[in-house]
Parts: sequence; C-alpha cells; structure tokens
Amino acid sequence: MVPTDRVMVRVVAAVGYTWNAFVAERLFIGHWPVLVAYGVLPWVVRAGLAVRRGEPRAWPRLTLWTVPAVLGPTGGLLAGGAAIAAVGRRRAAAALGVALLLNASWWVPAVLLSLAGGAGAVSDPAGVAAFAARGESWGGAVVSVLGLGGVWNADAVPASRDSPIVPVITLLLAALALYGCRVLARRWGWRPVRALLLLAAFGLLVAVAGAVPLLDDGLRWAVATVPGAGLVRDGQRFAAWWALVVAVGVALGVEDLAGRLPEGLGRRAVLAGAVLLPVAVLPDLAWGGLGRLEPVHYPADWAVAAKMVRDEPGDVLVLPFMTYRSFAWNGGRTQFDPAPRMLPSTVITDDTLPVGNPGNTDGTDGTDTGDGGATVVHGEDRRVASVRQALADGKPLDELGVRWVLVEHGTPGELPAGVDKLTSRYNGEWLSLYRVDSPAGAGTAGVDEPPTAPAGPVLLADALALVLIGVAVLRLLSR
Repeated sequence: MVPTDRVMVRVVAAVGYTWNAFVAERLFIGHWPVLVAYGVLPWVVRAGLAVRRGEPRAWPRLTLWTVPAVLGPTGGLLAGGAAIAAVGRRRAAAALGVALLLNASWWVPAVLLSLAGGAGAVSDPAGVAAFAARGESWGGAVVSVLGLGGVWNADAVPASRDSPIVPVITLLLAALALYGCRVLARRWGWRPVRALLLLAAFGLLVAVAGAVPLLDDGLRWAVATVPGAGLVRDGQRFAAWWALVVAVGVALGVEDLAGRLPEGLGRRAVLAGAVLLPVAVLPDLAWGGLGRLEPVHYPADWAVAAKMVRDEPGDVLVLPFMTYRSFAWNGGRTQFDPAPRMLPSTVITDDTLPVGNPGNTDGTDGTDTGDGGATVVHGEDRRVASVRQALADGKPLDELGVRWVLVEHGTPGELPAGVDKLTSRYNGEWLSLYRVDSPAGAGTAGVDEPPTAPAGPVLLADALALVLIGVAVLRLLSR
C-alpha cells in the first residue's frame, strides 16, 4: 500500500501498523474479529484505489478482501468505510452496495428483529460511559486514542502505556503522519488522501465521543433511540482508520526527512530508528505480551455437552446465571460464558454487563470506571430479565420453557434450588447437563418468548452474499 520503492520505508509502515496499542489492547481483551478486519484494511484500501483507477478485476479483489472483515459487525463497518473512501465518490454507491450485501448476514436479521420489537433494537445508554475511551497517561483520553489506545478495560492496557513520554511521542507521530500525507498526496493525488483523512477523522470522532462533553450526550441519545447504534459504544475500534493514516504517513514522512540527509549511514540510521521506535515504546507486546497470550484448550466436557444438545435440540439455560466466568483451566482469567459459542442451540445466559469494580471475584471484568464501583449495562435480550426474575422467585426450572440446564463448575456464582431434581444426563468435572423432561411452554412462568427473524429473508440475504463472493472468485480465475 505504501507508494515507495524503498523496502525499509515499507518496513517502517508494516511495523507501525502491527506493533501498536490498538493491536495490543485488542489482543489482550480478546477482540480477534476486529483484528482480522484490521489486518485486511490495507488490502481493502489498495483494491479500492485500483477500482478508483479503473484497473481490471479490481472489484473482485475488493470484494474478496472485504470478506474476512465481516466476521463481526464492527469489522464489516471498518472494511466498508475504507472501501467507500478508497474507490472515490463516483463509485461509492457501488462500494456501499457490495458492503451491504457482504454484511447482510448480521444486519438483515437485526433489522427484522428490530421491526418485530425484539432484542438488539436499541441498547442501554449506560454503556456509553462504561465503554468510553480512557486516558492512559497525563495526555487524557483524546491523546490516548490518537496513540491508538484508550480501551475501556484497564486489564487490557499494556503497562508501558502509563509512561509519561508516550503522549509526547504520540503527538509527534501524529504531526509526522500528517506531514507524510503531503508526500502521499504527491504520489496518489489529493482526492484519495483527503478521503482517507476524512475517514480517519470520523473514526477518531467516534472513538472519543463517549469521553468528550456534549458528544457523549449525543451518543447516549443515539444508543438509546437509534437501532444498531450500540455498535459504536466501544468507539475506540474505529480508530483503526486512523491507524492506516499513521502507518503510511509516518513511513513516508520518515522517508522524506531521511532523504534530506546525505546518502549513507545517517539516512539508514533514521529508517532503522523508525522501525525500532514502536517496539521501544511498547516493549510489553513482545513474546505474546510477556507471556499473557498463550493457547488454552477447552475441557472435553464441552464436546460431550455439545453433542448431546445437538442430538436433542432445545433451548439451554446456563447456570450460574451470570455474565462472566473464571475457570482454573483458563488460568483464572475473566471471560465471557463460552456456552453461546460452544453449544449448537439457543442459549439463555445473562447478558448484563457489569463494568468496573476492579479485583471483584463475582465475575466482573476488572475494569476501572474511575470511582471504584461497577457500572451495570443492561443487556438487550428481554427473555433474560424474565428468566432472572423466575429464578429469584424460586420458580421450578421446568417452568422456564427450556429443554436443557447446563451447570458450569469451578466458576463464581450460586445455583438456584431445584437443579438436583432434574434428570441428570451428564456429570463431568467442569460441566453437568440436565434434561428437562416436560418443559413448559415459553411464557408459562412469565418467560418471554424471544422473537425470531423469518428464515426466508435471512436465507435469501445469505445466498446473495455467497453468490457475490462466488462471482468475484470466478472473475479472478477467468482470463
């Protein structure tokens, strides 16, 4: 993506794009779909610029490079925005159409559920403050985001981000990046550079909105009233667009400054220093975050439970009824409940997000809200509230409209009475699975039946997306 014939300049951009606070904090917090999208953004922009220039087969390349990003809604938005900015105004409508079609697997059912008054229509505005960007040093939240950091979870912040020199380096690199954009404009032309700068500025605005007075009020209103606006509560993810500008701009700025030096050791030293600077500023990303990142294997109990649920489908109630888990097999790390991702059925688990109260052992995530307390962000599944109330009232579990009850062992939380009265189908070290022999119909115990999106439109949207991908592949393979 970097328009230069000097390998070291490209290395400066590559290291700067991959070794930074954005990558570190998203790795530590576990937002891997966002990082997949982040990883393909340079290729999306490169293909989009090829579309702008009218190169053959550029559209198929742009389509296929966008595909990995749509593993999650945020990634789809990041790639779609980058594509629209790169292709130019005349082709923006076509790029928007491609992005909408490739992302249809999540927005079509979301829209249909919203129209039905179901989960996911709007979000709790308390999440705006809970997920707002945090200042990591004396520079505050805005400077932290300029430095590609500012994640809301204090446990995901590398210790080196607290250094008082980091804000100074951040501001210098931001200035150098903008200087380098002038070099980029001489090689690309001002129109694509201006488009990327506007996209990056919009991403920064979204990233800091929750932490800036007046902007946070507008964001709270949007989250509470506009369907889907909850996607921007964790706005720091949209700083990915700024990361593109920083990586390319800094590299070209360094190249231009080094070019003013006499050919020889001094010029090479400047380029080498620019390569090593990200590592020197963020040394605790090395070696898997100094040992923080390591492979963890799920116990065999999960495979057994998944097979039993697959053989006899039905809704699964997971106990203890809490959002977060902490297992010894995962080193005691705080994690989301694995059940919705591991079991091939509808899973009822608490989607309330307690954010804050560091050091608490009741399943909260250890983030610091600044006042030592926890901020509770209510979930979007209305069925959860009625299940929680039924459990609090001591209703029999067979009246909750579920087929299975899954009990997870070795994690904080209490179990309601009546679990031992159910039919035990599996009892392992980490999981116990109980079958509800005669589940009452949903709503019998005041449990709301969750609305579902009609299958026809969802399948049609998925089919059209697959057709688009197939056509793109055939176009690239054809001569």
